[in-house]
Amino acid sequence: MDKNVTPIISVNDPELMLAKPASLTAATGMDALTHAIEAYVSIAATPVTDASAIKAIEMIQANLREAVANGDNLEARDNMAYAQFMAGMAFNNASLGYVHAIAHQLGGFYDLPHGVCNAVLLPHVQQYNAQVAPARLADVARAMGVDTAGMSDEQAANAGLDAIRQLSKDVSIPAGLEELGVKRDDFDVLAENALKDACGFTNPKQATHDEIVGILAAAL
Repeated sequence: MDKNVTPIISVNDPELMLAKPASLTAATGMDALTHAIEAYVSIAATPVTDASAIKAIEMIQANLREAVANGDNLEARDNMAYAQFMAGMAFNNASLGYVHAIAHQLGGFYDLPHGVCNAVLLPHVQQYNAQVAPARLADVARAMGVDTAGMSDEQAANAGLDAIRQLSKDVSIPAGLEELGVKRDDFDVLAENALKDACGFTNPKQATHDEIVGILAAAL
């Protein structure tokens, strides 16, 4: 990272996104969702990043399916452009977590699409995080449209994970890492490198090597 490669402004024009393929729309949309959720459960979260993250989750939940299914829907594209921008503001200030820390290794090791890796890993890492951040993940569930009335934080968090999995399925994200060619024999080196990734430092629960391997195994 360096200030000289950081843009001063960004232009988010949904008309430039109208011809984007459905698979790329899905992958980048789920990447934005991951940005928002990881920022919300980050130990560096603030009220400002929380507001951006939750609104981004709500808008992605409401618009990604339509943007993928009907790429020429300008309203859905416009809403996704706002959502990804807010998710970007959230994670650039609150940082991320183990979804990105692991996904970076998968992308580099196997040359896989970043957003797809994030989407596959997201519910598994948040299942791990639910041990320490169930209330935060309950908020995520509500932003995902889950009616959590009468649920404990733990129950709501699990319902939110189901909603994330359903969204991934609805936009045709592969069900697991095995479909992407990830090999169990590579888990040790992937976990070793993931633990060195700066994104993991703000995850709400710090993992051991074996726990990262366990997340990879669950996502396989």
